[in-house]
Amino acid sequence: MSEKQFEINIDPDWIKKYLSKIILGLVVIIMVFSAIKTVGPEEEGVVIQLGEYNRTVSPGLSFIIPFVETMYKIPVQRQLKQEFGFRSTSTSSNGQSTYAKSGYIDESMMLTGDLNLTDVEWVIQYRIVDSYKYLFKVRNAEKTLNDMSESAMRKIVGDRTVNEVLTVGRQEIATSVEVLLQEMCDEYENGIRVDQVVLQDVNPPEPVKPSFNAVNEAQQERETLINQAEADYNRIIPRARGEAEETIQLAEAYALTRVNGARGEAERFNSIFEAYIKSPEVTKQRIYLETLEKVLPKIGNKIITDERGSNVLPLLNINKASGSTPAP
Repeated sequence: MSEKQFEINIDPDWIKKYLSKIILGLVVIIMVFSAIKTVGPEEEGVVIQLGEYNRTVSPGLSFIIPFVETMYKIPVQRQLKQEFGFRSTSTSSNGQSTYAKSGYIDESMMLTGDLNLTDVEWVIQYRIVDSYKYLFKVRNAEKTLNDMSESAMRKIVGDRTVNEVLTVGRQEIATSVEVLLQEMCDEYENGIRVDQVVLQDVNPPEPVKPSFNAVNEAQQERETLINQAEADYNRIIPRARGEAEETIQLAEAYALTRVNGARGEAERFNSIFEAYIKSPEVTKQRIYLETLEKVLPKIGNKIITDERGSNVLPLLNINKASGSTPAP
């Protein structure tokens, strides 16, 4: 089988005739694709015309003038974040994220107010609320926000002790940094609103971590003992106070009873004394009889004699009282 050679002969006149049209068609296609821009539902499109702000377009399909206008898409409806002291590397299928800390120790190592070092990792969550200010008021707004966040955190941490930073003062520090950072954003007019500042992890430096853990365990043990003592105090002291109050009330009631009794006796004595002054003999006789009325029932056998004691008045049956029968 013989080999056939095919030669393509291109007419130079044909190339000259259609080359300009091909180039023009390619230019038109490029311009059409360059003019059509799609703005996402969470974005705003900022159009720059010859280096100057021209307009802001809403989400959807938009058109710009190729080679004259440029569009920047700003995610105004999306929450963004910046990480300090670490970086998120990946997220597994079950939603757990992995982090890398090497190379970012300079961001997180800080000096506290009592001249101690601490390793502070935190996250800034923010939104872009003004795309014009975000692009034109500050050069490189992301880097500026990063620097402002680190400056604000170092200022707040530098005003507190290491124990406050590591334990009870974490929420207060996060709130203070959020307020200070928002004030700085408003002052610089960078179009950013800070949503939240989260302290991810706060630890002492690695060389002193064992010593710090020992101190922390001792403090926790002290707090436990204090809580136990307060529990015992709250259990015993109120009961003792109640018993003391009860004793005081009983004493007051007893005192009131004695005082009222004494006043009644005094008034009775005064009334008797007034009656005695009016008629001494009658009063003496009445008192005498009343006294006998109280005393005689308490006496068993009674023998009544006259004043001289010579004769026994037969007012009582003595033999009957002794249990014998009198002789006839």
